[in-house]
Amino acid sequence: MDGDGAGGPGLAPDDRRRRFPLWVTIVACSLPMFMVALDNLVVSTALRSMAVDLDASTTDLQWFVNAYVLSFACLLLTGAALGDRFGRRRVFVLGVAAFTLASIGCGMADDSSQLIVMRALQGMGAAAVMPLSLTLLAEEVPERRRNLALGLWSAVSGMAVALGPVVGGAVVEGLDWQWIFWVNVPVCVVAIPLVFAVLGESSVPGSRLDLPGMVLVTAGLVAIVWAIVNGETEGWGSGLILSAFAAGVVLLVLFVLWERRAGQPLLPLSFYRKRAFVFSNLVSAAMYFGVFGSIFLLAQFFQIAPVRTPLEAGVLTLAWTLMPMFVAPVAGALTERLGGGRLMAAGLLLQAVGLAWIDLVATADTPYSSMVGAMIVAGIGMGLVFAPTASVVLASVGAQNRGKASGANNTVREIGGALGTAILSSVFVHYGSDRNAQDFVEGMRPAIWVGVGVVLVGALCALAIPRRVSDAPAGSSDGREPAADRPHTSVTP
Repeated sequence: MDGDGAGGPGLAPDDRRRRFPLWVTIVACSLPMFMVALDNLVVSTALRSMAVDLDASTTDLQWFVNAYVLSFACLLLTGAALGDRFGRRRVFVLGVAAFTLASIGCGMADDSSQLIVMRALQGMGAAAVMPLSLTLLAEEVPERRRNLALGLWSAVSGMAVALGPVVGGAVVEGLDWQWIFWVNVPVCVVAIPLVFAVLGESSVPGSRLDLPGMVLVTAGLVAIVWAIVNGETEGWGSGLILSAFAAGVVLLVLFVLWERRAGQPLLPLSFYRKRAFVFSNLVSAAMYFGVFGSIFLLAQFFQIAPVRTPLEAGVLTLAWTLMPMFVAPVAGALTERLGGGRLMAAGLLLQAVGLAWIDLVATADTPYSSMVGAMIVAGIGMGLVFAPTASVVLASVGAQNRGKASGANNTVREIGGALGTAILSSVFVHYGSDRNAQDFVEGMRPAIWVGVGVVLVGALCALAIPRRVSDAPAGSSDGREPAADRPHTSVTP
């Protein structure tokens, strides 16, 4: 890396940094990511309206969400690999375009099957956008300012989480549900020219696509994620679900065996000899399992205890979801000084405290004033985790492996979130129901306690992360070649 931490040996990145302020670079990398993150949350808010307009069944509604989750979570590694091979900016822009075209298809869908297909295509585009957004940012920003940039990037991600329920509620109440997809079009019109103007192209020269690895990991993840999202409806002990889990495990074992012999593996197994990388991914999985599984229930709780509109419920959640916007940049700036693992542990502990607090005071008619403090605490905790996790994951691998590391971390996060939502929903159904507020609370309490336990496990994992995490040699892709013999990342304007 050069003195400013750029990903390649050329001077073009430095020229771009002189032309564009840091905030412009962050916007160029973050705007498409914001669109992707916002969209899925908005869809969840609009499900009831979709059910009426499309005469959709409960299974249809689940697949409006699950079709996106399946294609998104299972193709993140592939999206990152395509960026390394064909150019990260090029694949990033193609992902934005594909996501937007699929959004237009969603807005024009007039039956459930069309919408499900378009949602799957949206997920495919998003799988290129999310990991490459982080990789491109790391390539463009000088190393001395990278943690601050990652904090601001995390704040934009937090903004999407914050605004998702509010935007969804406002659109559904003021317009038609189709508009939650049409709003992506103007974002794309702004984002693509901005990306071309501000961001340079980067790739890994001489890299080859690990096609067998792509097929094995994608098929394995599809089987696992499909089993997770359908476990509640089909029954966790059913033959179909157990067979899907078994098939997924076999395929992922075959993937690992293949990666051990692949010349240029899709996911270098040497990553998993790095304590910082392993435990940061465990932190991500635990947080998304516990927190986002709990938020799935809390979003409904605010609409039923007492009865509120989706917009009203979305506004009330802002006490929680706005916090990362303010905390994440500070956490990013403090990562080098305090250590990413310590910040993650503190953040997860605060999230556990906030969730437990909510669970203890929740009733069928809980005053909002008795919960707002807990939501603020949990939101601060979330903000302390986002940026340090991204920083540690990227710092634990070499520059040319950032795309692969980002793809792996995003995959773990999405699977953790899907598993948390599925398992906490199953616990909820076992102990309660959504027939009335009291039954909802009876089911929500044990479910959220499960979430609290998983988050605390994540906090222990965070304490195992070394305080100082240094970049691996830029060429250390598999631990078998000398660094000097491997290609460096190429960056061009």
